[in-house]
Amino acid sequence: MTTEHTRLVVALRDLRTRAGLSLVALAERTPYSKSSWERYLNGKSLPPRQAVRELCRLADEPDGRLLVLWEIAESDWSGRAAAPASAPPTNEPPRPHPQEPPPPDGTRRRLGRSRLLVVLATAYTVVVGGVAAVLFLLLPDSEEREAEPQPASVPFSFAPLCHGAACEGRDPMRLICGVGPDTLASHRTATGAHVELRHSEKCGASWARTWGTEIGDRVDVTAGGPTHGVRIRNKDDAATFVYTEMTEVHPGSTVRACFRPASADGEPECFEARVGEAPTPAGSSSPP
Repeated sequence: MTTEHTRLVVALRDLRTRAGLSLVALAERTPYSKSSWERYLNGKSLPPRQAVRELCRLADEPDGRLLVLWEIAESDWSGRAAAPASAPPTNEPPRPHPQEPPPPDGTRRRLGRSRLLVVLATAYTVVVGGVAAVLFLLLPDSEEREAEPQPASVPFSFAPLCHGAACEGRDPMRLICGVGPDTLASHRTATGAHVELRHSEKCGASWARTWGTEIGDRVDVTAGGPTHGVRIRNKDDAATFVYTEMTEVHPGSTVRACFRPASADGEPECFEARVGEAPTPAGSSSPP
């Protein structure tokens, strides 16, 4: 699985957790089956673009960032990000695709397949047999296998890549700390933007997340140590989730976020929460 596919899966699982949706609920409220959602959320296959949009809709979240991640992951998965078709072939087995495109010319396909079988039979029969078996196991489930009963819960295999001080100043999504984090506090600003203080117990770190912003807005987060901030740079940032870098925290640490609007006459809005206490409801704020 590529890095971008991993980040997409992490973000989708985070949305599902926040929305409190089971696999059964997802199947009932979208066109996709329970077993399909199980594969999408465990990285076994790449979800369709519409499935990403459906989950964002159910979670009442902007879909901009998730669709960007999907585009990058799909490009790599489908091979569009690889070298052009005219490039010399390599010895590596092809990556399995979510869907096999129809052959443009059946006759040429049969001739090519025959030549390939001749070459493989002369020298690589055993190797190809092993590769074929591996690729068969890696291919997405067929329609027949999809009908088979799936386990109610499949353990998520992505573990956080940092903890505590090692997370300081780093990306919570890339370091897999964004899987099922706690929301310590949330705040809606006077301009209509949303800001949340997020916390990962497994990573021992917190960060801020914002959306519904305007170009030029800024959000800072600190837990008594370094301050990490993010600025809304363009319309793409304003249309999706934006995260600050992480700051190390411990049980009992006070985490503080400040929203600074782009408008020159706008007042900073700050709020805070203590790690380990009940979440602070939206709207609570304190002077900067």
